[in-house]
Amino acid sequence: MSSHRERHVTDRIGWLRAAVLGANDGIVSTASLIIGVAAAGGQVAAIVIAGTAGLVAGAMSMAAGEYVSVSAQADTETAELARERRELTDDPRGELAELAALYAARGVDAATAETVAAQLMAKDALGAHARDELDITPGARARPVQAAFASAASFTVGAALPLLTVFVVPSTSLVRAVAAGSLLFLAVLGAVGAKTGAAVVWRGLVRVTFWGAFAMAVTALIGRLIGGAV
Repeated sequence: MSSHRERHVTDRIGWLRAAVLGANDGIVSTASLIIGVAAAGGQVAAIVIAGTAGLVAGAMSMAAGEYVSVSAQADTETAELARERRELTDDPRGELAELAALYAARGVDAATAETVAAQLMAKDALGAHARDELDITPGARARPVQAAFASAASFTVGAALPLLTVFVVPSTSLVRAVAAGSLLFLAVLGAVGAKTGAAVVWRGLVRVTFWGAFAMAVTALIGRLIGGAV
């Protein structure tokens, strides 16, 4: 018996994407909101109110958005599987030939492809077609509730980090402190997300940090312009 072991992370794709997106959005949107209001000359009380409102509204929006979008994906997958189940009942020989043709197109000789298709369909016909024809695998199936909770929770955690900074730094250095702290949080988030997904750590770190810095810089500029005009 072979002792070879492989560890893949495809089963993490759904929740990891939602969690990273939620935390990143929470940090960037709340930090940008705080920086924009502060750059416009807002008082600490107004900044706290704006940041808190942004946290709550953002978390609810992320949860609702993820649930709706992932539910649509889940509905499509369910409909495709139902259609495939009907086709397997109505035309099993045609479905066998279709599956064998897929394997032959990948380089398997015709006789072996038909044998493999027959054996896989004998064990789990729908699973074989879902995986190889529809590209639907159990680990990558859409999970709306999981995605919604992951997004809302991660957004809340991400948004809380720049908001808490407001309470621990003097108002004179608020913009710099929130920006620096948020960039640090984003760098850690990018590294952790890449590490969890078995991707290149530095690439995830740079990507998340760069776009976060860009968003905060633009918001600070707009806040300063508006603050000077009103």
